[in-house]
Amino acid sequence: MFQIRVHGRGGQGVVTAAEMLSIAAFEEGRHAQAFPSFGSERTGAPVVAFCRISDREIRSREPIVEADAVIIQDPTLLHQVAVFAGLKSEGYVLVNSQHGIEDLGLGEFATEHRAVRFCSLPATELGIRHIGRPIPNVPLLAGFAALSGIIKLESVVKAINARFRGQVAEGNISAATEAYHLVKEVACSSR
Repeated sequence: MFQIRVHGRGGQGVVTAAEMLSIAAFEEGRHAQAFPSFGSERTGAPVVAFCRISDREIRSREPIVEADAVIIQDPTLLHQVAVFAGLKSEGYVLVNSQHGIEDLGLGEFATEHRAVRFCSLPATELGIRHIGRPIPNVPLLAGFAALSGIIKLESVVKAINARFRGQVAEGNISAATEAYHLVKEVACSSR
Protein backbone atom coordinates (compact mmCIF):
# COMPACT_ATOMS: atom_id res chain seq x y z
CA MET A 1 0.00 0.00 0.00
CA PHE A 2 1.27 3.47 -0.91
CA GLN A 3 0.26 6.26 1.49
CA ILE A 4 0.25 9.98 0.71
CA ARG A 5 -0.35 13.02 2.90
CA VAL A 6 -1.31 16.35 1.33
CA HIS A 7 -0.64 19.42 3.48
CA GLY A 8 -1.96 22.87 2.69
CA ARG A 9 -4.32 25.58 3.82
CA GLY A 10 -8.07 25.82 3.58
CA GLY A 11 -9.08 27.10 0.15
CA GLN A 12 -6.10 25.59 -1.72
CA GLY A 13 -7.92 22.43 -2.80
CA VAL A 14 -6.17 20.03 -0.41
CA VAL A 15 -9.19 17.75 -0.04
CA THR A 16 -9.89 17.91 -3.77
CA ALA A 17 -6.25 16.93 -4.46
CA ALA A 18 -6.55 13.76 -2.35
CA GLU A 19 -9.88 12.89 -3.97
CA MET A 20 -8.52 13.40 -7.49
CA LEU A 21 -5.46 11.31 -6.64
CA SER A 22 -7.75 8.47 -5.62
CA ILE A 23 -9.79 8.87 -8.83
CA ALA A 24 -6.57 8.67 -10.87
CA ALA A 25 -5.65 5.44 -9.07
CA PHE A 26 -9.16 4.02 -9.73
CA GLU A 27 -8.66 4.86 -13.41
CA GLU A 28 -5.67 2.51 -13.33
CA GLY A 29 -7.71 -0.32 -11.81
CA ARG A 30 -6.37 0.07 -8.31
CA HIS A 31 -8.02 0.48 -4.94
CA ALA A 32 -7.84 3.91 -3.34
CA GLN A 33 -9.30 5.97 -0.57
CA ALA A 34 -9.11 9.66 0.23
CA PHE A 35 -10.23 11.55 3.31
CA PRO A 36 -9.49 14.87 5.05
CA SER A 37 -8.56 15.87 8.56
CA PHE A 38 -9.59 19.34 9.63
CA GLY A 39 -8.53 21.51 12.54
CA SER A 40 -10.38 24.79 12.46
CA GLU A 41 -12.44 24.71 9.30
CA ARG A 42 -11.75 28.10 7.77
CA THR A 43 -9.94 29.52 4.78
CA GLY A 44 -6.23 29.76 5.43
CA ALA A 45 -6.13 27.29 8.33
CA PRO A 46 -3.78 24.29 8.01
CA VAL A 47 -5.50 21.28 6.43
CA VAL A 48 -4.23 17.77 5.79
CA ALA A 49 -5.80 15.15 3.54
CA PHE A 50 -4.82 11.54 3.06
CA CYS A 51 -4.80 9.14 0.14
CA ARG A 52 -4.01 5.44 0.07
CA ILE A 53 -3.39 3.49 -3.14
CA SER A 54 -3.17 -0.29 -3.26
CA ASP A 55 -3.57 -3.26 -5.55
CA ARG A 56 -5.74 -4.86 -2.85
CA GLU A 57 -8.79 -3.77 -0.90
CA ILE A 58 -7.98 -1.10 1.70
CA ARG A 59 -9.38 -1.73 5.15
CA SER A 60 -7.44 0.88 7.14
CA ARG A 61 -9.43 4.04 7.91
CA GLU A 62 -7.13 5.93 10.27
CA PRO A 63 -4.97 8.95 9.40
CA ILE A 64 -1.64 8.22 7.75
CA VAL A 65 1.17 8.28 10.28
CA GLU A 66 3.95 6.76 8.14
CA ALA A 67 3.76 8.35 4.70
CA ASP A 68 5.41 7.16 1.50
CA ALA A 69 4.93 10.64 0.04
CA VAL A 70 4.18 14.14 1.26
CA ILE A 71 2.78 16.85 -1.00
CA ILE A 72 3.04 20.34 0.48
CA GLN A 73 0.73 22.84 -1.18
CA ASP A 74 1.76 25.79 0.98
CA PRO A 75 5.49 26.26 1.69
CA THR A 76 4.73 28.47 4.71
CA LEU A 77 3.78 25.24 6.51
CA LEU A 78 7.32 23.84 6.16
CA HIS A 79 8.51 25.38 9.42
CA GLN A 80 5.12 25.70 11.17
CA VAL A 81 3.64 22.19 10.97
CA ALA A 82 5.40 18.82 11.25
CA VAL A 83 4.81 18.02 7.57
CA PHE A 84 7.67 15.51 7.45
CA ALA A 85 6.69 13.59 10.59
CA GLY A 86 6.61 9.87 9.82
CA LEU A 87 7.89 10.26 6.27
CA LYS A 88 9.66 7.07 5.28
CA SER A 89 13.39 7.44 4.57
CA GLU A 90 12.82 6.54 0.91
CA GLY A 91 9.73 8.77 0.73
CA TYR A 92 8.85 11.36 -1.89
CA VAL A 93 8.51 15.07 -1.13
CA LEU A 94 6.91 17.56 -3.50
CA VAL A 95 6.77 21.21 -2.39
CA ASN A 96 4.84 24.01 -4.06
CA SER A 97 7.61 26.54 -4.50
CA GLN A 98 9.80 28.12 -7.12
CA HIS A 99 12.70 27.92 -4.67
CA GLY A 100 15.11 25.02 -4.36
CA ILE A 101 15.74 22.80 -1.36
CA GLU A 102 18.48 24.99 0.13
CA ASP A 103 16.48 28.21 -0.30
CA LEU A 104 13.54 26.59 1.51
CA GLY A 105 15.81 25.84 4.49
CA LEU A 106 15.55 22.09 3.94
CA GLY A 107 19.12 21.25 2.94
CA GLU A 108 19.84 19.20 6.05
CA PHE A 109 16.54 17.34 5.74
CA ALA A 110 17.17 16.62 2.07
CA THR A 111 20.54 15.01 2.79
CA GLU A 112 18.68 12.34 4.76
CA HIS A 113 16.52 11.55 1.72
CA ARG A 114 17.41 10.70 -1.86
CA ALA A 115 17.67 13.93 -3.84
CA VAL A 116 15.76 12.45 -6.78
CA ARG A 117 12.77 11.98 -4.48
CA PHE A 118 12.66 15.62 -3.36
CA CYS A 119 11.33 18.24 -5.74
CA SER A 120 9.92 21.74 -5.72
CA LEU A 121 7.42 22.90 -8.34
CA PRO A 122 5.97 26.41 -8.87
CA ALA A 123 2.42 25.03 -8.78
CA THR A 124 0.73 28.27 -7.72
CA GLU A 125 2.27 30.09 -10.67
CA LEU A 126 1.14 27.29 -13.00
CA GLY A 127 -2.39 27.58 -11.61
CA ILE A 128 -2.43 31.33 -12.18
CA ARG A 129 -1.05 31.01 -15.71
CA HIS A 130 -3.35 28.21 -16.87
CA ILE A 131 -6.61 28.64 -14.93
CA GLY A 132 -6.32 32.21 -13.67
CA ARG A 133 -6.41 31.23 -9.98
CA PRO A 134 -3.66 30.55 -7.42
CA ILE A 135 -4.78 26.96 -6.82
CA PRO A 136 -1.78 24.58 -6.75
CA ASN A 137 -3.50 21.21 -6.30
CA VAL A 138 -3.78 19.94 -9.89
CA PRO A 139 -0.24 20.91 -10.96
CA LEU A 140 1.04 19.18 -7.81
CA LEU A 141 -0.88 15.98 -8.64
CA ALA A 142 0.76 15.85 -12.06
CA GLY A 143 4.11 16.69 -10.49
CA PHE A 144 3.60 13.83 -8.05
CA ALA A 145 2.85 11.48 -10.97
CA ALA A 146 6.09 12.52 -12.65
CA LEU A 147 8.18 12.30 -9.48
CA SER A 148 6.88 9.00 -8.14
CA GLY A 149 5.60 7.06 -11.15
CA ILE A 150 2.79 5.77 -8.88
CA ILE A 151 0.13 7.11 -11.25
CA LYS A 152 0.23 8.21 -14.89
CA LEU A 153 -0.40 11.65 -16.34
CA GLU A 154 -3.22 10.16 -18.42
CA SER A 155 -4.96 9.09 -15.21
CA VAL A 156 -4.57 12.58 -13.74
CA VAL A 157 -6.17 13.98 -16.91
CA LYS A 158 -9.09 11.55 -16.52
CA ALA A 159 -9.50 12.64 -12.87
CA ILE A 160 -9.52 16.29 -14.00
CA ASN A 161 -12.23 15.54 -16.56
CA ALA A 162 -14.25 13.69 -13.89
CA ARG A 163 -14.09 16.73 -11.61
CA PHE A 164 -14.18 19.75 -13.94
CA ARG A 165 -15.81 20.79 -17.23
CA GLY A 166 -15.16 23.20 -20.06
CA GLN A 167 -12.46 25.84 -19.78
CA VAL A 168 -11.69 24.93 -16.16
CA ALA A 169 -10.92 21.36 -17.20
CA GLU A 170 -8.87 22.52 -20.19
CA GLY A 171 -6.86 24.96 -18.05
CA ASN A 172 -6.22 22.32 -15.40
CA ILE A 173 -5.11 19.79 -18.03
CA SER A 174 -2.73 22.36 -19.47
CA ALA A 175 -1.33 23.16 -15.99
CA ALA A 176 -1.00 19.46 -15.18
CA THR A 177 0.80 18.71 -18.43
CA GLU A 178 3.31 21.51 -17.91
CA ALA A 179 3.86 20.49 -14.27
CA TYR A 180 4.43 16.87 -15.26
CA HIS A 181 7.07 17.80 -17.82
CA LEU A 182 8.80 20.28 -15.47
CA VAL A 183 9.21 17.61 -12.80
CA LYS A 184 10.32 15.00 -15.33
CA GLU A 185 13.06 17.40 -16.50
CA VAL A 186 14.24 18.02 -12.93
CA ALA A 187 13.97 14.36 -11.88
CA CYS A 188 15.76 13.12 -14.99
CA SER A 189 18.60 15.61 -14.56
CA SER A 190 19.05 14.49 -10.93
CA ARG A 191 19.55 10.80 -11.77
